[in-house]
Amino acid sequence: MSRVAMAMSGGVDSSVAAALLKEQGHEVIGLHMKLYHGPENETRQKSCCSLDEAIDARSACHRLDIPFYVLDYQQEFRETVINYFISEYSIGQTPNPCVMCNKKIKSELLLKKVDELDCDFLATGHYARVYNNPENGRPQLSRPKDLRKDQTYFLHGIPARELQRLKFPLADLIKPEVRKIASRLNLSAAKKPDSQEICFVPKDYRNFLKQELSNAPETGDFISVSGDVLGKHLG
Repeated sequence: MSRVAMAMSGGVDSSVAAALLKEQGHEVIGLHMKLYHGPENETRQKSCCSLDEAIDARSACHRLDIPFYVLDYQQEFRETVINYFISEYSIGQTPNPCVMCNKKIKSELLLKKVDELDCDFLATGHYARVYNNPENGRPQLSRPKDLRKDQTYFLHGIPARELQRLKFPLADLIKPEVRKIASRLNLSAAKKPDSQEICFVPKDYRNFLKQELSNAPETGDFISVSGDVLGKHLG
């Protein structure tokens, strides 16, 4: 079997993915990324960013009896993801920081650590799958069994050379099955709610941008191509 580095967020999906890999006979190593540290009241319940998540990830690895490491990628996350988020909004674009994070941090950067640890693969708790395209032999993303949890959009920026080293153990499961497995294994994340928020944005992204931008846009008008004022925007 393979030696697999498992990206542990502290949530139920990555915890169960790690358990499945171990049940399959793989040697599993848990990796938790420290990406962002904001005010305690802002990041306490956020995925990827809070102390609670690191504690839950450590607890899952302890329960599964696998090694656990915390990787401090705060500087890289700031330079690659947060600055991109701010820059795009400053020019009127609507960025998706999760796509950038998966491409640059959770695959490209984390795969370097995978090599350092002499692992064969990197696994995550995303709902997606990788298959080899029969027409060109290249690995590419495909939708998982649970279409309601399909996360292939958030992974679409990952190049083929990195996709071939990724494993998605939840590809053939639906979310209720994942929670059932977590309960069977007495994992603390079994009933943990799903995270839907951008991990580094404290509730209101407008206030976040105002704090980060020295020349934050002011409120103004929405104007149609014919010159009609349609309403107000908040900057």
